[in-house]
Amino acid sequence: MHTLIPYAAAPGARCQQALPSLRLPHLTQLLQILTPGACLQGSLEDLTPVHERAWAHVLGMDGADGLIGWAALDAQRLGPAAAQGPHGWAWITPCHWTAQHDHIDMADPLQLGLTPAEVDTLLQAMHSFFSQDGITLFDQPTGHARMRFLVHGKVFKDLPTASLDRVSGRAVDHWIPRQPQAQALLRLQNEVQMLLYTHPLNAARASSQQPSVNSFWISGTGTLTPAQAQRALQVTPAQARNLRGALRTSALQDDAHAWLHAWEQLDSTLIAELLQQARAGQPLQLTLCGELQAVTLENQPRSLWSRLQRRWQPRALHDFLRTL
Repeated sequence: MHTLIPYAAAPGARCQQALPSLRLPHLTQLLQILTPGACLQGSLEDLTPVHERAWAHVLGMDGADGLIGWAALDAQRLGPAAAQGPHGWAWITPCHWTAQHDHIDMADPLQLGLTPAEVDTLLQAMHSFFSQDGITLFDQPTGHARMRFLVHGKVFKDLPTASLDRVSGRAVDHWIPRQPQAQALLRLQNEVQMLLYTHPLNAARASSQQPSVNSFWISGTGTLTPAQAQRALQVTPAQARNLRGALRTSALQDDAHAWLHAWEQLDSTLIAELLQQARAGQPLQLTLCGELQAVTLENQPRSLWSRLQRRWQPRALHDFLRTL
């Protein structure tokens, strides 16, 4: 079993300050048993966060920055990929932008709380705009509670895009694609923004004091070889699990109290189970991810002297997490 935990170290100042008060007894004990293995380095300038690169590696989907091919994998699951030719796949995520004095902020789209009826309304409203640009917008929204759409078109082929996790709750200006092939997408985005500005859906949301849907984000671009797709689709939940949602919201909002609570819940449940497995000598891998680094720890046989050294030279948990 390979378990991956993104946002094990949260980037926000409040969460960083709260690290010394984090109490994770099961993880502390587990770190004394597991052996550090692969270490994946990332950068704050990467389009693909290090936790997505680490998960792609687990699935056998390694790719260039911003070109992992997540949408192409969704297309393989849905079945239409073979019939759509060699063009590119992408995710389109409806979102809320707020214009500031010198930049544009994007709220976390997962917090919009769109209903299934609202998602269907957006899909119908946007469909003709995308089709005019040779982009197929599929009727099967995928992902987080039908919060994103799968699209296919020539414009997305080999177009690097920033992960949604890279821009949620942050300024988007730096991450908007500026390549020549993306100019058509910028125009399309402006057209959709004008459509949504006066759309009845947003009038109804405003009446109930909900944020408007006034733009969309493009992500998940990249291609997969047949071998990569086959391997990724064969990885089962019994072999690998990605706990992306466990710490994500509180980390992105820099809500230290909620992040500490979520980590402690994780420690008392999943980490406690992993600790029992490690003590029983069962093979396991645990990858802890921050913004700059993903460290994989493995349950490997060690000598008695090595075990004693680990026991008598423990590393403070918050010091370890701070390095991620």
